[in-house]
Amino acid sequence: MKKMIYSGRVSLLALVVALTLAACGQEETEQQPQQGQQGQGQQQPHRVEVAEMRRQDIALQKSYPSLLRSDNEVTLVARVSGTLEERHFEPGQMVEQGERLYTIEPDLYQSTVNQREADLQSAQAQLARAQRDAERFERLVSQNSVSRQQYDQALADRRVAQANVAQAQAALASANLDLGYSQVTAPVSGMISLSEVNVGNVVNSGTELATITPLDPLEVRFQLPQRDAFELRRQIAAGGSLSSIRARLQVPGQESSDDLVGQLNFLGSRVGSGTSTVQASATFANPDAAILPGQFVRVRIEGLKRFDVLAVPEIAVTQGLMGPRVFVLDENDEARERTVQLGDVAGPWQIIVDGLEEGDRVIVGDPAGIEPGMPIDAVAFDGDADALTESVEAEEAQEQQAEAEQAAAMQEGAGGMQPGEGEEGAQ
Repeated sequence: MKKMIYSGRVSLLALVVALTLAACGQEETEQQPQQGQQGQGQQQPHRVEVAEMRRQDIALQKSYPSLLRSDNEVTLVARVSGTLEERHFEPGQMVEQGERLYTIEPDLYQSTVNQREADLQSAQAQLARAQRDAERFERLVSQNSVSRQQYDQALADRRVAQANVAQAQAALASANLDLGYSQVTAPVSGMISLSEVNVGNVVNSGTELATITPLDPLEVRFQLPQRDAFELRRQIAAGGSLSSIRARLQVPGQESSDDLVGQLNFLGSRVGSGTSTVQASATFANPDAAILPGQFVRVRIEGLKRFDVLAVPEIAVTQGLMGPRVFVLDENDEARERTVQLGDVAGPWQIIVDGLEEGDRVIVGDPAGIEPGMPIDAVAFDGDADALTESVEAEEAQEQQAEAEQAAAMQEGAGGMQPGEGEEGAQ
């Protein structure tokens, strides 16, 4: 009997202990969400760079496509007829202005010059005789020794002799021109092409002989959008000049260190009705002939600006449900999403056309992890968008490297486990 009573007391005690433990567990479970909610309510501010919007002038670095050509390219054409006796160059070499390139039967034209010189001497002798006759008849007519008609005839003969001299001089000048044309020289400096006519062939006036392409300097023509042309003219009117606008010639597939650097030398005065563009040109020194006409290139303008605009570092712009967005701070220093309209990209800067106003405080640091309503510990932005972009990219690279190292370590640990070890651990 006592044994039964003792057993009952033990069972009752065990029941009380079990109920007490269950109640404590339920109380802890109820307290945990409350503690979690309390932790969320006391969320620590996120430390990030913040910039106050002010209007500024932003330098652009835009490039425009162009098909390279040499506007001073010259086609050599024979000016006289005759046998092509000599060629004084090798195809593809650089020739200098005034350098002799072809010889076209000069002896023939030298003989013509000699004949014209003799004709001139004859005409000059006749003029001298006519001059003496006219002077003699002038004295005789004053003495009534000759008739007035004879005197007039002497004056007419002198005028005819003068005309003959002028005609002979013109013929000699023409013969000298033909003699000069028998030696074909380079009208410009540049690279010469293959010869179109072989030595020994007969050429006529107008026969194409070769082509000379100037390579230094190069003149490149391209089209500017009318907005860029307007801003460029505005910049020039504010005290700049075309020569201060630097241009860089970029060839696809070529290292940027090999780009040619030149300057803008022309900006058109009208907008094309069909393209809404303005023609421009730039010159580039090309002493090594590294770039040739016919190549597709891009002309990058380095002095172009946008005036009185709002801009943020490009890294501050993210894509939201309603389009491009930035985060701004409200009066409580909490992040708020703001949809914006984007303009041109200027290096590390993104121009904002609409959505921001002067005085807005914009989060310009790394926006990763920022959500609307999050408290922000604002750090003043120093204005160096390049340094900001580099620091964020460096942090992202470090995070990616750390994740890769962690994944490699986990994979190495899984690969090094001996067969059966996992099963024993599970048991």
